[in-house]
Amino acid sequence: MLNLAGTPPLVPMPEVVSRRLIAADLCLLISQIETSMRRIATAMDQEHGSDQEGSADVFVLDDVTPRYVTASAALDACRAGLGHALQCLSEPGSAV
Repeated sequence: MLNLAGTPPLVPMPEVVSRRLIAADLCLLISQIETSMRRIATAMDQEHGSDQEGSADVFVLDDVTPRYVTASAALDACRAGLGHALQCLSEPGSAV
């Protein structure tokens, strides 16, 4: 959890500048989430790519994939929420 006790107070600024800064922060967060989702997909592909298909003697116990899928779904929900926040921020007449 963030500790904001030692953080200096924010400097007042015009509403337009404030909205742009908030929008930039939201876009950065969305980008970071998308990067994490791509990394999860890559990790899943690498794990499944190492399987030796065609061998009847090989059994793969996949206990990692459900965690990846759950993490990816959570990130997708975060991305959707941030996208909605960004959309609300850009609507005319919205108060920030």
